[in-house]
Amino acid sequence: MKKTFPLTHPRIKPERLVESTRAEVNKYLKRERKKKLPEGKDFWDFDCKVGISAESAEVVHLSALSQAIGQALTEGGETVYVEVIAKAKARQKKASQPED
Repeated sequence: MKKTFPLTHPRIKPERLVESTRAEVNKYLKRERKKKLPEGKDFWDFDCKVGISAESAEVVHLSALSQAIGQALTEGGETVYVEVIAKAKARQKKASQPED
């Protein structure tokens, strides 16, 4: 998902536009997580970028995505660019610690 969302509207408050942006992103994440995983993969991971524009977008962790969308409003931008790319990953086994 690569999309630019408007944060200005003649009749809708910017805070409501941010909420609808977050809702649409969460709906996308939920839909992607329901997809069948490829053979040998355990979970879906997401690469996320958020910014005022595509050029100024910064990499953020999935847990900070919602906060970063809200921060775009406080920075005074008229739009917010959100990029979320799903990728299947396999869990890494923890290295066992030697016992003394």
